[in-house]
Amino acid sequence: MIASQTKPISFEAFLEWYPDDGKRYELIEGVIVEMLPTGSHEDISGFLVAELNFEIRKQNLPYSIPKNCLLKPLAPRSGYLPDVAVVNREFIKDEPLWNKSSVIQNGQTVPLVIEVVSTNWRDDYGHKFVEYEAMGITEYWLVDYCALGAVRYIGKPKQLTITICKLIEGEYQMEKFVKGERLKSSVFPELELTTDGIFQAAE
Repeated sequence: MIASQTKPISFEAFLEWYPDDGKRYELIEGVIVEMLPTGSHEDISGFLVAELNFEIRKQNLPYSIPKNCLLKPLAPRSGYLPDVAVVNREFIKDEPLWNKSSVIQNGQTVPLVIEVVSTNWRDDYGHKFVEYEAMGITEYWLVDYCALGAVRYIGKPKQLTITICKLIEGEYQMEKFVKGERLKSSVFPELELTTDGIFQAAE
């Protein structure tokens, strides 16, 4: 949290404030939060970007993966900076804040969002799950490579888990994948990617 912040701010004020200091920030219910990913966290994010970019080229899909983009959910005082966001270039023209601030507001523009779960796992399984669903984002992955999530999310005993949430009739249906399993994605149905490959990226 930013020490100088004394009261909740709007998303618009957050955009105006956002400094060019090389750091990453999110706005969660009016509170500015600095994102402090670990090396393993970044290793997994980088691995996923490389794998998905390869699939995008192989399938000749109209997608790209920006280095940074802010997702503006329906919540008026929130803005999320996902670890990986797959953008559909066919819809980017309909995003009024994209060229100025790299902000995406429409769920159809982002068919897939991935969060690599860290110590702020409550935000990933809670706020972001609800808001990405409400935005209409087709698929949301939670890569819990340290088994940090609550038992109600990843089961007992806790184990390394990747949860893929697919939007079906406006609601996310969740499927869990553990060690030794191949992921099943509706956005990338031909993707040859296993949980082991992802988890090993952090080793």
